[in-house]
Amino acid sequence: MTKSPQFQPEKKKLLVVAIAGLIAAALVISTLIRSAENSFFCSLASSKARDVAEYTTTPIQLRAILHYATSKIVPQQSLAEITVSFNVLKEISPCNFLVFGLGYDSLMWNSFNPRGTTLFLEEDPKWVQSVLKDAPTLNAHAVQYRTHLSEADALLSSYKKEPLCSPSKAFLRGNVGCKLALTGLPDEVYDQQWDIIMIDAPRGYFPRAPGRMAAIFSAAVMARRRRGSGVTHVYLHDVDRRVEKAFAEEFLCRKYLKDAVGRIWHFEIPPAANSTNADDRFC
Repeated sequence: MTKSPQFQPEKKKLLVVAIAGLIAAALVISTLIRSAENSFFCSLASSKARDVAEYTTTPIQLRAILHYATSKIVPQQSLAEITVSFNVLKEISPCNFLVFGLGYDSLMWNSFNPRGTTLFLEEDPKWVQSVLKDAPTLNAHAVQYRTHLSEADALLSSYKKEPLCSPSKAFLRGNVGCKLALTGLPDEVYDQQWDIIMIDAPRGYFPRAPGRMAAIFSAAVMARRRRGSGVTHVYLHDVDRRVEKAFAEEFLCRKYLKDAVGRIWHFEIPPAANSTNADDRFC
């Protein structure tokens, strides 16, 4: 039996280098695999944490549950009416949500937009103080109106004669020339771009009440002056009343009516830049 030939020293060196290279490559590959696995599992854990954080009930929502579970007072709107707004809030929250009115349902609306900005505007300062005693986390302000319900017909027929009420020139802060413009609101209202506006106040069921004429007009102006893309969702409650219906058709527009459930109308109003009649009329 013949013997295998002896390796020469040079060949031995090459073999050692090759083996060392293979070991180094294996170590690098192993490290990369472990790193990728760790990154993958960390990514999963991070994603899981985000999901948990997103769906974890907030303190605002827990407070709302406690309040309504221990109270015999129910919100002013029906379940079907509330659902119309809730569906949009669920889709676009966190968002900027402006509510005309402060009442037994305010804690509920606030809990529907837990990480967003929700602001309530109320005509009665004493009522604001009363509500905030039980729900101090609500962001609510008392505001003054310059109108009375008895003036509704005159305002509707005469506003076109006032240039500062026209669609192309209308503004709110400081617009004393247009009686339908809400001029005394907190700066936060004027400075913010509102995604949703709900009009469920002020009172509009007796002659000396402020009526909702100015709230409807001002909501239309805010929606039309929206910057950037997207629509403003405007909800108007009590459309079974003559004044609310007439002013909604004049300023919020039937063509923008998205839903009508019970006594609430839901409008989706685009910015004036996207409207075909931005200069001459609201609708």
